[in-house]
Amino acid sequence: MAYFTHYSSSATRPTSWIKVVPITLSTIFSCLILSAMPAQGAAESAPSKRPNVLFLFADDQRADTIGALGNEAIHTPHLDQLVKRGFVFRNAYCLGSHSPAVCSPSRNMLLSGQAYFRWKGPQAPVNGPNWPTAMNGAGYQTYHHGKNGNTAPAIQKQFEINKYLRNDELERRCGEPGAEIVDAAIEFLQTRESDRPFCMYLAFGNPHDPRVAAQKYLDKYNRKSIPLPRNLLPLHPFDNGEQLVRDERLASWPRTDDEIQKHLHEYYAVITAMDGHIGRLLNTLEERNLLSNTLIVYSADHGLAMGSHGLMGKQNLYEHSMKAPLIFAGPGIPQGESPALAYLLDIFPTICDLTSVEIPKGVDGQSLKSVLLGQKPAVRETLGCAYRNVQRSIRDARWKLIRYPQINRTQLFDLLTDPEEILDLSAAPDQRDRVAMMLKSLEKWQLEWGDPQPLTVANPKSENWMP
Repeated sequence: MAYFTHYSSSATRPTSWIKVVPITLSTIFSCLILSAMPAQGAAESAPSKRPNVLFLFADDQRADTIGALGNEAIHTPHLDQLVKRGFVFRNAYCLGSHSPAVCSPSRNMLLSGQAYFRWKGPQAPVNGPNWPTAMNGAGYQTYHHGKNGNTAPAIQKQFEINKYLRNDELERRCGEPGAEIVDAAIEFLQTRESDRPFCMYLAFGNPHDPRVAAQKYLDKYNRKSIPLPRNLLPLHPFDNGEQLVRDERLASWPRTDDEIQKHLHEYYAVITAMDGHIGRLLNTLEERNLLSNTLIVYSADHGLAMGSHGLMGKQNLYEHSMKAPLIFAGPGIPQGESPALAYLLDIFPTICDLTSVEIPKGVDGQSLKSVLLGQKPAVRETLGCAYRNVQRSIRDARWKLIRYPQINRTQLFDLLTDPEEILDLSAAPDQRDRVAMMLKSLEKWQLEWGDPQPLTVANPKSENWMP
């Protein structure tokens, strides 16, 4: 059994979307007012009518690595609880990257709400729209703590309290991934004196490699019983433009079952460890009577191949690499899920919308609030992704096309029947019109988002490659 099983759920059904009981603004405000009433013996004074915000952001975590989302092999009890009481977007994507370090543009897009095509340099400008400035202006006490590398330092300096990991590499090798950030967050919650609502952005450096977890986390798994991905290949079948990048060198060629299971074992153990520390933080919120009035958002900067399609990294546009988990939980958030197409850069305007903070002008992302509240099935019909000058993709509710401009190659997948993107239908005679239509849709997306990359080159490279 594959660990991708949840992809075959409503996440890829073109006509189904979550139906929840409509919630009016008055209902939301009533809930917030009730939640602001302190419990007897509470450690905190009555919180503001505006909810607190806790945004938890992982590094390299695939969308299918949470137990409650359909992965029966992984242990994530605290994230499972968030899923069970919150709302899940099954199709949340990193828009793409202009760098092999995909996390850098992803985090810059997250904090600016803008596609990377808009920037003149490698990072989002601090004088443009950005999330901490918006929350500061609304009276929030803003707090950031995260990894040092591949971040958005200029924007992160706008947080009122701005911390970095003491050493990214040492933190990842300590055996307790996430502990340093959570320890500091708990101390902040226990000692803060401000009566303003808080807005915390915790940017974890895990489960990015090197993936080191204490033995107690590794012992939760039997390596040989961890299911391999259904789309596991020994080699990627053609040159996608990034075959020999750093991430692809983390495992030998050809990929073997034993090696991929070893990587998955360590990957899962690190996620389990991080889940445990997140649980400590959630318990602190509950102990201090803050949980009921805190909007919690969980996501990651992108996914990871981990052997799928013969790849190891995130420098590709397959579902496993561009898709990330996205969970909202807290006051006014119904329990449910949606297959609506979302970008990670939608998180910034969505949090603003849910907390009655004005969404700055110039933001490319769209608020997902209407989907959360069951008022609309989606905010967009198609979603495109880009990776440097070597890959482009477009998908709708069912179909996905990937274009490789440097070799003039196209792939077409039916995500309804083939969520693991195993069967390429681009050469099928009955799909010729669909391929042409989706290429035009991709060109339209490029024009709207400011992507200048041609989809065809006059002198294509060879598709052959050797490790």
